[in-house]
Parts: sequence; structure tokens; C-alpha cells
Amino acid sequence: MSLRDGSHSTDHAISAADHDPLTVTDPDPTLYNDDLAPLPHKKRKWGMFSIFNVWSSDIHSLFGYTLAATLFTTSGLNGWWVFAGIILAGFIVMLLVNLMGKPSVKYGIPYPVMARAGMGVRGAQFPALVRATVAIFWYGVQTYFASTAIALLITATTGYTGSGNFLGMSSVGWISYVIVAVFQLGLFLRGIDWITRYLNWAGPLVYIVMIALAVIIWKEAGSGLLTELGNIFAGSGGDDSTSVSAFVSVVGTMVAYFAAVIINYGDFSRFVKTERQMAWGNFFGLPVSLALFSYLALVITAGTGVLFGKPLTNPSDIVDRVDNTWLTIIAALTFFTATVGINLVANFIPPAYDLTNTSPDIISARGGGVITALVAFVVGALWIPVISHLGLAKFVDTLGALLAPLYGIVVIDYYLIRKQRLNVQDLFTAEPDGTYYYNRGWNLRALAAFGLAAIFSVSTVWDPTMSDLTGFAWIIGAALGGALHYLFMRGSAWVRASLR
Repeated sequence: MSLRDGSHSTDHAISAADHDPLTVTDPDPTLYNDDLAPLPHKKRKWGMFSIFNVWSSDIHSLFGYTLAATLFTTSGLNGWWVFAGIILAGFIVMLLVNLMGKPSVKYGIPYPVMARAGMGVRGAQFPALVRATVAIFWYGVQTYFASTAIALLITATTGYTGSGNFLGMSSVGWISYVIVAVFQLGLFLRGIDWITRYLNWAGPLVYIVMIALAVIIWKEAGSGLLTELGNIFAGSGGDDSTSVSAFVSVVGTMVAYFAAVIINYGDFSRFVKTERQMAWGNFFGLPVSLALFSYLALVITAGTGVLFGKPLTNPSDIVDRVDNTWLTIIAALTFFTATVGINLVANFIPPAYDLTNTSPDIISARGGGVITALVAFVVGALWIPVISHLGLAKFVDTLGALLAPLYGIVVIDYYLIRKQRLNVQDLFTAEPDGTYYYNRGWNLRALAAFGLAAIFSVSTVWDPTMSDLTGFAWIIGAALGGALHYLFMRGSAWVRASLR
């Protein structure tokens, strides 16, 4: 069964009698399988609502809530400026994903295949593997955090807290961890239609619960909530230069939060029927949804400041302070639903495609998903005793910064160099005369642009003198990678041949 539409064909060489321009007639089996093949327009089922819920799932996470609440309470800015920064970041991300998503809507191809145009049919494998490594790491970590919500639910309903301690988890912890791992893998293996259904009800459900929680907090806090909101919106003051720096930091932080999904956005936009539906889904799912979610997080956080003496930005801390079994159950289910949603969107589907791209004749998207789940299960199981103590933030930030230039290369290559024209057949051929074969399948010019830009973006993570740029490593790296790629590729024989 294919992740794409629930069917799997073993016949890779499709008859030329099929006149669909997206049909690959003579693919190389080491570059092609049903999951990587262009998705015909007639098989696409996603509309605006599905794209909206992709972003809702990405926003509705424990970390997303904490991030939004923290920006309001610690940035020192007037609350209206924080709102403006968050909304501006939403528009910036919307623009970035519209650019990345458009070619996948047009040609029906996922990110690893799209990257072949600029990086080469073989060269695209390296950045795809780096992206997969980041995603698998976070998939395991997020699986562990989702399991804490299930453990909370089991304890709230049965009173049983578990026994024993293996790798830092009790029996309840391990039962919960296995439940989440099996649930996520089972949902993925059911195919994209099941994932779509899950996202389509999970996104709205989280909003309903968030609104209900905000109403409950408001009722409990009374008029004190408005006073606390006023304090947050007043900010802590500061000179103009400090305020500008804080505002830019808010924008940069929010853009960086979505960086991973921006890279792989074509994995989702290929399922959309029209570019217009994708654009409207991005609009409502990013600046609009981000503003609403941030406001709800702000109200709840302000209410906790009144009820508990200080604002609580971690949802788990809020639930821990509230002595209400039903609220605990509802909150636990919400945390679980939201975390599984973001895990599927940001950390599961992308590596499934990335891994199948390495050996499509051997690994399908289902196989890539199973590999992802197995490796991530070990990662999540080691979170408490090992990984959480290693300080791996720089490791993950480094991989993210390493990926940043690829966005610029892919976008500049498609829009400025290829003039929005791709040769679909040559994306799946390893013949030396193929448009994207370059030097044995590797575009050395793109790799040079990638390497030079990556050195700078990675330096912002490790060089203390560049620490102020760390939050903007992704944006700067992407811009630099695109600029260098355009400079190196301009006028090359490969480009002239592809445009003829």
C-alpha cells in the first residue's frame, strides 16, 4: 500500500499511451517508486481545510503553546508588538511555503524529488538524509512527551501511578509510550487518507478545548484577569533600540519554529487540488490561526498569573496545579492529540519520503515510516536517562542550520533559473544526458553554494561573536544559499539545455 493513495504498483514503467503529462514513462528504478512519482491531479483530495489543519497541527503543540506564552511574558515588549511580531512571522512563513509549495502542486512531486532539479538526481540524497536525521530525532522525543499525556490520563482515571523504574519510566510510563508509538505508526500505515481525517478533526478539536480552557480560567480569575492582561500588554519598557531588537527576535524565533516544515512543505502541497486552495489554506492556517492560538495562550497564561501568583507557560504545570479530574482528562487528551498531530506533520511524513528517496527500488514510504518509527522508538526511550542530559540543542541547531541553504537553492533554482519549468521525465532518469544528471548525478555548483552558505549559518550556532544571529540562521542561510546558487548557475550549459 502506498502512503499516497492506498495502492501500490509493482510496474514502474508506465505505458506511454497514458497522456497525462505527469506520467513518468521510463523511470530509473533507483529513482522511482509509487510514493515518489508525480501525483496525478485526479487523485488529489486535499483542499483549503486540509492545509489549514496541517498548520493547526504544527501550531498546537506543547512547545508551541509555551513558545507563544513565553514571548508575551519575557520579551519585554508591549503585548501589541508581540502580537504584531507573531503575525508578521506568520505572513513570512506563508510566503516561504507558498514559494516552496507551488511547484509540488504543479508537478505533484514531494520535496526529495523537487530537490533533484537543483542538486542533481543523486546529490539531493545528502540534504534529504540530514533532514530525515533531524526529523527522526524529534519524532522520538515528541513520542515520549505525548506518552506523558497518556500516563497522566491513566493515572487520573484509575489512580494507578505505576511501579518499577526502567530507563527512567515506570510501568505506566512504558505502557503509555508503547501506546503512543503503536498508535502513530498504525495511523501512518493506514495511508494519507487516514492521516488527513485525523488532522481534520484534531485541529478544530484542540481549538474547542483551548477556548473552553480559556473560559474556565477567565471564570476562575474574574476581573483580575483583565488587570494581568493589562500588565502583559504594557511590557517592561526599554529604549527604542532594545525594543527593535526584541521585536526582530520575536519574528525570527517564530519563523525558526516552522523552519523544518518549510523545507518539506512540498510533501503536503502535492496532495492539494489547486494552488489557490493551497494559498488560502496557508493564509488561514498561518497568520490567522497563529494569531488566534497565541491570543488563547495569552489569556490562559494571564489567568494562571492571577490564580497561582505567577504566569505559567507550561501546559503541564497548569494541569498539575488544577485539582479537577475532568479538566485533567480533557487536557491530557488535548496534549496527546496535538503532539501526535505535529509529530505526523513535521517529524514522520518527511523522513518517510526522505528515506525512500535514498533507495526507492527497495524502500517504500511505508518502509521509510517503519524505519523512522523503530529508530525513533529507541531515541524516545533514551530521553530521560541519556539524551536529556547531553545538551544536544547545538547538535540539532547545527543540523537545522546545515539544511537552511537548501531552501534558497530549491526556490531560486525553480523560479529564477528554471523559470518555473521542470522536465518531469528527467527527474527520474539517471542517464548521462538527463537534464538533472550534471556530474554523475551531483550538481557540484549547487553543492558549492550549499557548502559555503552552510558554513556561515552553522557558524551562527557555534561562534559566540555571532550569537545574536542564531535566531536568524535559517533565514540568512537560505538567502545566502539561493544567492550563491544563482551566481554559480547563471549561464551554465545545463540550464540552457533545460530551457530549450
